[in-house]
Amino acid sequence: MTVRRIMPDLHVDSEQAMRGSRDFYGLLGFEEVMNMGWVMTLASPANPTAQISFFTEERTGPVVPDLSVEVEDVDTVYEQVLASGAEIVRELRNEEWGVRRFFVRDPNGRVVNVLSHRT
Repeated sequence: MTVRRIMPDLHVDSEQAMRGSRDFYGLLGFEEVMNMGWVMTLASPANPTAQISFFTEERTGPVVPDLSVEVEDVDTVYEQVLASGAEIVRELRNEEWGVRRFFVRDPNGRVVNVLSHRT
């Protein structure tokens, strides 16, 4: 399995808090690369896989995940996770913004968003 990137997902109270986060992390060199109103992702221009996302809510899942892991083949990872008996928090599905993903709970109770970009 190939992991392409890992990014923290932080739940914030409002779009105003997202803007404040964008301004603060901009001081550390991050730039906004995606903003859907309810989720915003910042990335380092020098290292685009260094990212952090801020969520006011999770519009297509039951909870805001704690962490996102982009993998090369999400279908294979889903089958392995399912076979392991881990708790699937949200089933595998395609999203309108071009990713295929599922949520799983890790042994410490954290929810992980596992995804691949669709080609």
